[in-house]
Amino acid sequence: MSPPILTATVEQIKAVIADAYPRSSHLLHILHALQQRFLHIPHAAVLEVASHLGLPISQVESVVEFYSFFYHTPRGRYNILLSNCTSCGYKAGGEDLLHMLCHRLGVVAGKTRADGLVSLDETSCIGMCDHGAALLVNGMPITGLDANKIMRIADLVEAGASIENWPAEWFRVDDNIRISGLLLSNEFVAGDGMRAMLVRGIDATLADITQSGLRGRGGAGFSTGMKWKFCREAQSETHYVVCNADEGEPGTFKDRVLLHSHADAVFEGMTVCAAVTGAEEGFLYLRGEYRYLLPQLQAVLAHRRELGLLGSAILGQPGFNFDIEIIVGAGAYICGEESALLESMEGKRGVPRNRPPFPVTHGYLGQPTVINNVETFAAAAHIALRGSPWFRAVGTEKSTGSKILSVSGDCAAPGIYEYPFGVSIQQVLHDCGAKNVQAVQIGGPSGALINHAKFNRKLGFEDMPSGGSFIVFDQGRDLLAIIGNFAHFFAHESCGFCTPCRVGTVLLKNGLDKIAGGHGTQYDLDEMKRMGALIKRRSHCGLGQTAANPILDGLQQFPRVFEQRLAHSNFEPYFDLDGALEEARRITHRDDAAAHLK
Repeated sequence: MSPPILTATVEQIKAVIADAYPRSSHLLHILHALQQRFLHIPHAAVLEVASHLGLPISQVESVVEFYSFFYHTPRGRYNILLSNCTSCGYKAGGEDLLHMLCHRLGVVAGKTRADGLVSLDETSCIGMCDHGAALLVNGMPITGLDANKIMRIADLVEAGASIENWPAEWFRVDDNIRISGLLLSNEFVAGDGMRAMLVRGIDATLADITQSGLRGRGGAGFSTGMKWKFCREAQSETHYVVCNADEGEPGTFKDRVLLHSHADAVFEGMTVCAAVTGAEEGFLYLRGEYRYLLPQLQAVLAHRRELGLLGSAILGQPGFNFDIEIIVGAGAYICGEESALLESMEGKRGVPRNRPPFPVTHGYLGQPTVINNVETFAAAAHIALRGSPWFRAVGTEKSTGSKILSVSGDCAAPGIYEYPFGVSIQQVLHDCGAKNVQAVQIGGPSGALINHAKFNRKLGFEDMPSGGSFIVFDQGRDLLAIIGNFAHFFAHESCGFCTPCRVGTVLLKNGLDKIAGGHGTQYDLDEMKRMGALIKRRSHCGLGQTAANPILDGLQQFPRVFEQRLAHSNFEPYFDLDGALEEARRITHRDDAAAHLK
């Protein structure tokens, strides 16, 4: 029995669009408003949105198809998505909470219940890795899941209780800051960095940002001062500033904390960048999983406007005009790649662009654009206030300042840790209370998987770079299952643009599943090495180029994890050929030797 379709008349669709458009004309926001109203995006809505925004129908349709949080068929009144991350996933506590909730509510994962009350599915990491198993219900996070809470959630759903009446403490997401350093321990008063910049001078501030040695904190590590300088020098009357808050790397949640408790520093860094580059418009691209932060962030922006820190003639300076808009994504890991993020901002599928040209000369709407991540802008605000010597006094010669780490996994105290660059992996493990450690994933699945022989390495661009994720796995973990989780993640999140990534990630996933199922051979290991190297070398963007890292690192650092699961033969197919004939044997009522392949 199919769920009841929420009929949407053209008049109702037009009313939703008319209500949403004045608040934001962005395609993603209008589609979100329609989905909130009708629990899906009807085809008639695609036609009306295309007409209203003057876009091709194919463009609107492709956007709906591309993003994980948009649906063509109705979801339930309660749309529940359980994280499948290795740290905040529904199996993190040893129990399959998704199966438990499906059984309790009588619904199949990935489907909507026949009465239209509830939908259940899994989703990629939702950035709650320091809070144990977690889920989103109608976009709101609930953390610390266990069997008891799952049962209580099911009871509230069955009772039809409004989410506003669910226990308020369920929705509280603490920062869990364990160690504060250069940025997190220093108070930042809104406007102080900008006032210091005006006293110092715009040119001197750019020089200070450059001399500080601040490099992009998203992982690539490009000089922030150089990026701002290139954008400033690009010939155009219009420049933009974009903050990349699409923190989708599994195991990473530092941006969530910065946006929750240090948003003023982030917005201040964007405004300092605007003064340097001559930009008058800025955007914060917020990942869809963090939509719950939107009201708070909007309130911070409104307060900054009241203080004269955004808008026209900022701080009384004629010609210093700048404001910030927030664009919320809709579930696409690839949009963390800066050019894919720009495509999404322009109301398109998040497919990475060819480079060059680079965003500093041809970015948003083809205009010069600075894109930095949340931590980078927060650091820039502090540097504008305190100067480059203050920043350079911490860290190493090639990696100045501090790094904020999202620490999760098998440790006593998961949370946020801020260290000077140059700290050892072993020190972090000691501080977070990790025992009997088997492996550490540095920089998320796209980073590096290391064994105990490398725990003496240092965090820094000259040794072990990291975007901020630090996941600990103890000896009790099935490392092959962990690597398999990462392989499934990359196969799911590939944008599908290029063949090496679109096909290669699926082949790697299937190869790992075959080995985990006990049917893999040495031939399969050799094929995965070959395929991994090809994906790494030939993929269009960073997602594909790093998608094979967990497998290649695992094969190099933990060969026994793979070898002990191999079948004792030269070759076995991906599936059990004889087992595939079981249904035919049942239908024909045959079980004789001739009905078997063995």
